Amino acid sequence: MRKTGTSVAIYSTKGGVGKTILTLNLAGILEKACKKVLIIDLDLSSGGISMSINKNINKSIYDVEKDFQTSKLKDIKEYVIKYDEYIDVLSSPKDPREANLIEGRVVERIIKKAEYHYDVVLIDMSHELIERNLLAIDTSTKLLMVMNNDPLNIKSMRSFLTILDENNIDNYKVVLYNAKDILKQFFTEGEIESLIGAKIDYKITEEFYLKNIDEYIMNGKIPSLNDKAIETFEKDYPTLMQIAASLMEVSK
Repeated sequence: MRKTGTSVAIYSTKGGVGKTILTLNLAGILEKACKKVLIIDLDLSSGGISMSINKNINKSIYDVEKDFQTSKLKDIKEYVIKYDEYIDVLSSPKDPREANLIEGRVVERIIKKAEYHYDVVLIDMSHELIERNLLAIDTSTKLLMVMNNDPLNIKSMRSFLTILDENNIDNYKVVLYNAKDILKQFFTEGEIESLIGAKIDYKITEEFYLKNIDEYIMNGKIPSLNDKAIETFEKDYPTLMQIAASLMEVSK
């Protein structure tokens, strides 16, 4: 049986917790390990990944949808944008209205096809519990649950993790991302674990807060690919490497 790559749904029950920045940085870490990475921008109405890479968007997931409906679906690499030698991006639609036309079964097909071409497929998702997101979670090999110290996020995370556990879904890891809203530090790590009823597998500290993130975004750069990344993110770089290493472990 042909070996396939690992697909990873990166999800949070609330928007604005740092999923997109985490996704981009994990892609950079994986590139340094010489792994081929596809980022699927499944946050179709916002398109954070697509806007961050500063590339000309010629095709998007909407083109996959159109070709799927007309039985003209091509190799998945025909639809991606090349960020560099190791990282490709399947963009969200330019027109947010096209997002509503993307069916869940197309997302499922994309993930399965991508696993045969890439070592790791990272799926940056919106927080909406809609069909295509649920199918992406069900289809992916692994699930990264990203959260911060926000009380609303903690409450909604507890509810979602309960649903996962009730359905015997245990392929997830919880990432506490404290670097997005550094002023929201209401609870300790132990208190959060008690509140969500699960352990925190990885913690990104407030020291990973990127004051110059706007500069990176405007220049289309991935922070973890910076030559001084290890020095700049001394405390959190090892954690990013641990997360990336776990994603490279094919569990199929």
